[in-house]
This record gives sequence, structure tokens and C-alpha cells, in this order.
Amino acid sequence: MNRDTLILAVHGTRDPHGTAVARTLARDVANLVSQPTRLAFADVRTPTVGQVAARTPGPLVVVPAFLASGYHVRTDIPHQLARAGRADAVVTPALGDHPAVLGTAVRRLDAAGYRPGDAVVLACAGTSDPHAGDELREAASRLSRRLAAPVEAGFIATGRPTVTERVAQLRERGHRRVAVAAWLLAPGLFHDRLAHTGADVVADPLCPAPAIARAVVARYHRAAIGQPA
Repeated sequence: MNRDTLILAVHGTRDPHGTAVARTLARDVANLVSQPTRLAFADVRTPTVGQVAARTPGPLVVVPAFLASGYHVRTDIPHQLARAGRADAVVTPALGDHPAVLGTAVRRLDAAGYRPGDAVVLACAGTSDPHAGDELREAASRLSRRLAAPVEAGFIATGRPTVTERVAQLRERGHRRVAVAAWLLAPGLFHDRLAHTGADVVADPLCPAPAIARAVVARYHRAAIGQPA
């Protein structure tokens, strides 16, 4: 039986609600996987991924709870593991392309008041990594196909156009109602900003949601048995 420890790597936040959501996700993952599970932060808070990895013996699988493969996934987390002497750890892909994530985004939109025919902005934290930017735009395309409605990516912190700019652009094209789908895992400053974008509907973040925990576990299991995650 596999005994690889699962390290759930999340982006830290100073918002206590966001941290509580991260802890809930880690607890839900631990309940599902029935394997040693540790929560670690890639930024802002401790313990860091490197700190948790350094003090955890045996094989490690790190699942980045991120929605695109930007700096933290492609550079920061591997560097933290290397500095901790745990370059042997397996790092899975980010969660953004897992079908459960898209399904959760749709459910959040529906719960917020989305109506068929609304234009949609997929609100992403943003990235300066071109590869991650492509992933976010692909996520918007997948959501558009799922909803059969226009969906375009907008950025909250890094990148253009901003979510506010996207909302304005869609209205200029004649869309009377615009909804914002939050491509964010947890509440915090980034999600708070979406209330001021001029959208008619703003969906909640993706977590907590059982489907997201199941996506983390699926990444873990495939990595632990040596299959692409």
C-alpha cells in the first residue's frame, strides 16, 4: 500500500478566512486519501513547503493547489524542495485543468445568479508567466464551451486586461448582463476586489468544495503510482 506523504501546497494569505479554507481543504483531502497529509504554504505564511518537506521522512508527493502553472508551481516550489534536500519529491501539475475544477466554477456561477445568455469574465489572480497565461485563457475557453456563452479571462493583480476592463468591454459589445466567475480557490483580497468591477453577478471562490478535494486526491494517486497526473 502506498505510504507517500501528500503535501498540499497552497498560496498563503493574510486573510484568516482564506487560511481557514486552506485548512478545511487539507482536512477534506486527508479524510479522502487516508494517507499522511500535510498543509504547507508557498508564500506569505508558514510552514513553507520547504520546511514541511525537510521534516517529513519518506517519499513525498506535492500537490500544488494552484489553478495555473505559474511561478510558484514551476519555479518556487521546486526550489524550496531542492533547498530542503528533497529534490526527490514528486510535484504534480496544478489543478486548473482538472474537470472537477471547471464543474465547481459552473456551480458557483449558478449559485450566484448567473443566467443563460450572460457574458462571463473568468477572474484570475494573474501571472507574468506566458505558459500560465495560456492555461488561464484555455480555462476561459473551456468554460465558454461549457456554458455556450462568451467567456474571457480578466486579471485581478497581474496582467491585462483587468477584470473591470473586461466587464466594460463586454458591455460595450452589447451584453446587458455580465457575470464574473472567480478562478480563485479561497477568499481574500483578490476576491474582495471583484465586488467593485461593475459586474451584475460575482461568484464565490471555488473552495470549500468536495470536488476540489477529490481533484487533489486524484493528482496524488496518479503521481504516487508513477502515472502522469
